[in-house]
Amino acid sequence: MVFPIPHDSVPILRVEDLQVELITATGVVRAVDGVSFTIHRGETVTLIGESGSGKSTTAMGVLQLLPTDLAVISGKVEVGGVDLLSDRGAAQRIRGRMVSLIPQDPMTSLSPVHSIGAQLTEAIRLAGHSRATASARAVELLEAVRIPRPTEQLSKYPHQLSGGMLQRVLIAIALAGHPVLLVADEPTSALDVTVQAGILDLLMELQERTGVGMLMITHDLGVARLVSDRIHVMKDGRFVESGDAEQVVDAPKEDYTRRLLAAVPQLGALDQAVEGSTR
Repeated sequence: MVFPIPHDSVPILRVEDLQVELITATGVVRAVDGVSFTIHRGETVTLIGESGSGKSTTAMGVLQLLPTDLAVISGKVEVGGVDLLSDRGAAQRIRGRMVSLIPQDPMTSLSPVHSIGAQLTEAIRLAGHSRATASARAVELLEAVRIPRPTEQLSKYPHQLSGGMLQRVLIAIALAGHPVLLVADEPTSALDVTVQAGILDLLMELQERTGVGMLMITHDLGVARLVSDRIHVMKDGRFVESGDAEQVVDAPKEDYTRRLLAAVPQLGALDQAVEGSTR
């Protein structure tokens, strides 16, 4: 099945009235309660909230990565005009190709017993490249995510690279299938502010160069303000505030959003670090 790449005026992702109910030992919990949003080419939309607010569950629901025996999903999730909730086979075919996930923790996402090159070339092969072209594509992707001496890094194992370098490897793997949408689930939460700034700068540069859309999941309004076009603030599975990034961060309407802002120790520190990473 060939998925059309949406025109700039058509959303890459359209989510309407998404609901996710989780089946737990104590009963059914509605983790996501009727959220709706869109993402266009070249646009970053961020879901922000505290742990348990439903933001990561929303992302996993969009990607159809929740176990079917533990989660009931309803609503509409369209990618390229295809409703993924009515065609689970479509979701499987687009993941890693049209839509890719950048996970939170490289040490749990990468295999410790396989080299960086083996894991990257596997993703490239799954995306449709031949064995003959996979190695060259692997080097090209490591260069794209600013990893120095890429050919040398392919033979290394995850424990031989820093956290920031491993996060760049995860981004390279996500780019293997030329996606039009990246879902970034807390991609910098485990990194210090300087390394975090470099990763965010890389994501923004890749977006500017390729036009990829991005769904960012974070608990940090400093990150959200830096990378987002629009922000949806989540609490108890619902959007409690939505708007342009500057509007939500600089003039929040809800007390919950103001509390999230107060929890950021120094909102300008990340901006300064990003400016330094681009010099």
